[in-house]
Amino acid sequence: MKIMVTNDDGIFSPGVEAMVETLQHFGEVYVVCPDQEFNTVSQSITLRQPVRVKEMYHFPGVAGAWSLNGTPADCVKLGVEVLLPEKPDFLFSGINIGPNLGRDIYYSGTMAAAIEASLYDIPSASVSLNSSSPRLVNYSKVKTLFYQVAEVLLQHRSKSVGLLNVNLPNIDKREFKGIQVIPMDMSVSRYRFVGLHDPHGEVYYWLKDQLLELTDFHPASDYLLLKEGYITVSPIELRTHYKRKQEQVERWFKSMETNTSE
Repeated sequence: MKIMVTNDDGIFSPGVEAMVETLQHFGEVYVVCPDQEFNTVSQSITLRQPVRVKEMYHFPGVAGAWSLNGTPADCVKLGVEVLLPEKPDFLFSGINIGPNLGRDIYYSGTMAAAIEASLYDIPSASVSLNSSSPRLVNYSKVKTLFYQVAEVLLQHRSKSVGLLNVNLPNIDKREFKGIQVIPMDMSVSRYRFVGLHDPHGEVYYWLKDQLLELTDFHPASDYLLLKEGYITVSPIELRTHYKRKQEQVERWFKSMETNTSE
C-alpha cells in the first residue's frame, strides 16, 4: 500500500513526523510538504513563480520525501503528477495543530490538500489536533489515537472512503472516550475581524482567533464531542452536494421552459 503524507505546517512540523511514524506500520509512505508554514491558504496553487523541489532525508524508512516552496495543494499536484512513482492509495494531511472546525474547512490548507487529492479520486483525510501549540503536545499519545483512525480508514480505503475531516483530542489515553462519526457544525465561525486604532487614530482590522471564546454550540456539535474526549470523523461530500444542487437547479430551468412554452 502506498500512502502519501502532506500538511500545511511545513516539512519540519512535529505533527507530520508523528503521522509518518504511525503510517509506516501500514505501508510505503511518501512525504511531500511545503518548506514553510502555509496556514489558511485554502486551495491556492502557485502560477506566477517556479516551484522548487528539494529531496529530504530526515524521515527514516520512508519511500521518498520532498519539500517545495509551494502550497499544500501544490504538494499534492506535484506529488501525484511528478514525484511519486504511481498514484497513492490514500492521502493523509496533517497532523495540524489546532482543530479544523466549521467554516475552517474553506480556509484550511490542511483540508485543501485533502480536497486536492479527492480531485484525483484518491481517498483522503485531513487530520487535526485540538491544541493551540506544539509545545503542549505529547506526540506519543497523539500517535496512539491516530493509529486507531488510520487502521480503520486504510482497511476500508477501497470502499468509497472519499474525503474526511478528522479531529483528535489532546488527551491521555485513559481520558479517551471513543470515535464519533458526525457532521461538522458549520455554524461555527472561529475567525472574526476586530477593529483597532493605530497611533494616529486610524482604524485597522485584524482577524482574531476566537477558539477559546467559543461557547454557543449545538448539543451534538462535533467540537463539543472533541472537547469531551472523542475523536470526531466528519465525511465531507463535496461532489455529492454539487450533484444534488445541479439536479435542483436543472429542475428550476426545466420548469421555466415549461412555463414559457405554454
